[in-house]
Amino acid sequence: MLTTYNFWLVALSLGVATLASYTALDLAGRISLLAPSRARHLWLAGGGAAMGVGIWSMHFVGMLAFSLPIPLGYDLTITGASLGIAVAVSWFALFIITRAKLSPPRLLAGGVLMGLGIAGMHYVGMAAMRMSPGIRYDPTLVIASIVIAIGASSAALWLAQALSDAGHGNVLKKRAAAALVMGLAITGMHYTGMAAAEFPLGSICGAANGVNSQWLATTVTLFTFAILIVTLMLTRFDARTTFLIGSVSLLNGQIVRMATFDMLTDLPNRRTLTERFEYAIQSARRDNSIVAVLFMDLDGFKTINDSLGHAVGDEVLKAFARRLLKCVHGSDMVARLGGDEFVVLLENAASPAEVEATAQNLLERMRRGGWADGQSLQVTPSIGIALFPQDGDSADVLLQNADAAMYEAKRSGRGTYRFFESGMNDAAVRTLQIQNALFDALEQGYFSLNFQPKFRGDSDKLAGAEALLRLTHPEFGSPPPLEFIPVAERSGQIVPIGYWVVRETCRQIRDWEQSGLSPVKVAINLSPRQLVQPELVSTIVGIMRAEQVACERVMFEITETVAMQDAPRTVEMIREFQDHGFEIAIDDFGTGYSSLAYLQRFRVKQLKIDRFFTNGLDEQGLEGGAIVSAIIAMAHSLDMDVVAEGVETASQLAKLKNLMCDEMQGFLLGEPLSAPAFGALLQERAVLA
Repeated sequence: MLTTYNFWLVALSLGVATLASYTALDLAGRISLLAPSRARHLWLAGGGAAMGVGIWSMHFVGMLAFSLPIPLGYDLTITGASLGIAVAVSWFALFIITRAKLSPPRLLAGGVLMGLGIAGMHYVGMAAMRMSPGIRYDPTLVIASIVIAIGASSAALWLAQALSDAGHGNVLKKRAAAALVMGLAITGMHYTGMAAAEFPLGSICGAANGVNSQWLATTVTLFTFAILIVTLMLTRFDARTTFLIGSVSLLNGQIVRMATFDMLTDLPNRRTLTERFEYAIQSARRDNSIVAVLFMDLDGFKTINDSLGHAVGDEVLKAFARRLLKCVHGSDMVARLGGDEFVVLLENAASPAEVEATAQNLLERMRRGGWADGQSLQVTPSIGIALFPQDGDSADVLLQNADAAMYEAKRSGRGTYRFFESGMNDAAVRTLQIQNALFDALEQGYFSLNFQPKFRGDSDKLAGAEALLRLTHPEFGSPPPLEFIPVAERSGQIVPIGYWVVRETCRQIRDWEQSGLSPVKVAINLSPRQLVQPELVSTIVGIMRAEQVACERVMFEITETVAMQDAPRTVEMIREFQDHGFEIAIDDFGTGYSSLAYLQRFRVKQLKIDRFFTNGLDEQGLEGGAIVSAIIAMAHSLDMDVVAEGVETASQLAKLKNLMCDEMQGFLLGEPLSAPAFGALLQERAVLA
């Protein structure tokens, strides 16, 4: 019997197959993101129904595209059975492709079962026509259709899982292309199966019911398109909801991390450390063990920040955090409290000796360097150590005591460690009092200057003076400079204080000159923190001009250790000072490690011998004299004057004169004087012109 096809319905069947395939791929991507739950099962059931309706609709539209020269119809029950097969096959396909892993054997088994199911749906649907006599099939084409169904199913399963990850690039375009390929394969299977059917002449359709096939095709197609499109819209909406939920969850995770970890170094922060610390203390109480906290602060970090910038400072902090982690055991906790303060928490320490060994090892490794982290700057910490239970019974108290011990380590020379002792808290309180007092000292007038005279070694004439800063506070008296100046240096207050010293010195020089006293040169000490200020020289020049004092009246002293920290920068700064008429002296000479080459490049006016070598003239006899003689000879060869500090005995004075020391100062010659007292000295003594 002659068979014909409606071209438009054939094209429509391809469109339905393609849309059904795209829906299947999209559903697979959606379901694969869901954890095992009720929602996943609901999506599998709903997705299987939608996909099954789509595949069955393609088959049904394809059947409607087919026509014979007799009325055709379809048995409702058998047609419903074919729809049931399509839904079951679709559910099975989604179940397979949304598994965690689709191995080749499982892919082949799934492809065979799904292909047989689709073929079964097709031939059951054909049986719904209830032809009499029955349809005869070409075995070769039937086998071909089944092979096509299995091949198409296997390809569909592979493509669906390959494209289930929405994180792949251009996933929508890839799914559309894959859906078109799958649609062609499914329709190819259908029309191959149709070609296998032979209808004998005189055949009658037992299910013919007179329903208009065009109307039926339109109704089925529209209904199917509606189901598939609604399904796609639901997946999009649910995907956006899932994305929003995931985004909120990720944000919550980031907030929790920000609350518990330091963002710069990725180390635990103070809050996390305190929680761990309290837990460690509870465990130590039960086990009668030791808990140790190592509180550390980076030496010279503020200078790095001020001279090289905060970006470099941040890189130094990150590098130090990485190095610190490599210096301790994996069970030890490393945390950053803020700034350049770090803490190492040691749980279950066997003894204080073990804690001390850890601190020593940490400092030694930091000094050795050789770190492969790209950070050229080497920094070492000062470490304070507190132990539970002897130094405190809570995290806050132990951290406070370790902090006090750390400041004692800094006062002891830095780059070392100290265990907490009860008296350290008194020192810490005293340091805090001084720091608070320094904030008010400039405004309240608590600072003053004393002037220690310097004398020529060959004539006893007054050669000048050194300005010395003093602090007088109404509550705790007059702390010595060695106590309050380091506090001002660490806090950064030394910078405005230093400018005040320059301004006040200029006022005193101007007052003496206006009183008709002989002009005198005054030396002013510059601190390490001042020397890294980019506008130091220009600011000082501005002060001198405002006070109407010539730059030649002031000399600046820089300690040898500070000068050699960055010798090339020191050379540039000395040249800048000298260009404006200032003279420079190297203070505390002999305590650092000067390079003779740099000492020659400095071209300073004076070298000031440290009081240690002056004392050595009495205490070390010939050896002490030989060292001082060598310093004086070297300085004279470089056209520098030599000033000896701390001259306190007549024998020291006599030896320095014999060694041709240019200038001397010390309590034997003259104690530091107030400005009026030094003015009186200017009236009494001749000043070297």
